[in-house]
Amino acid sequence: MIKVLVADDEALVRTGLRAILEAAGDIEVIAEARNGSEAVTEAARYRPHVVLMDVRMPVMDGVTALREINRSPQPPKTVMLTTFDRDEYVYGALRAGAAGFLLKDTAPRDLIAAVRAVTQGNAVLAPTVTKRVLDVFAGQETPDSAAARKRLSRLTERERHIARAVARGLSNAEIARELGMTETSVKAHVSRSLAKLGLANRVQIALLVRDAGGNDPPRS
Repeated sequence: MIKVLVADDEALVRTGLRAILEAAGDIEVIAEARNGSEAVTEAARYRPHVVLMDVRMPVMDGVTALREINRSPQPPKTVMLTTFDRDEYVYGALRAGAAGFLLKDTAPRDLIAAVRAVTQGNAVLAPTVTKRVLDVFAGQETPDSAAARKRLSRLTERERHIARAVARGLSNAEIARELGMTETSVKAHVSRSLAKLGLANRVQIALLVRDAGGNDPPRS
């Protein structure tokens, strides 16, 4: 059973999310929070597998709460929910370690699929968010590009191939087929890459590759 914490300042939204998720059969909403501060407290108390977190909340916003939650050992996967896809929310949430970013008009079946996906180590982004991220980072040289390429140089050549595939939005199964590997091997490479780079999830790998301009790091 996948245990979920729902954090949103609107009671009606929390009720709706609970109804959608628990109708799936394999998901249980174990706690609710009305603001970011409560989300941090309830996440520590109940240790959910997934947190569905509204971005805009009183007392403490969702991105700040996400940062606090991710400081804990073995933090839950957090999917951010909002009615907006404005840049400052997207990048703030993803760089803080969100496993996904969905708009509140996401179809119920897609919301359920997203919760299942992040528990399996995959990232989930609303289509409009994915396009925005790719448009901003694709081929863009920034002051952080050299630093990003240097960080990526910690990876082996195979790990870099996989990192670029992750940045293209491929799943472990798709990467395995493309590179002629087993899915288990791909998952192990991704886990090692996360540890080497000090990152929380696949989304952050993708952002690092995009920061690097999608290019290979310099060879040592």
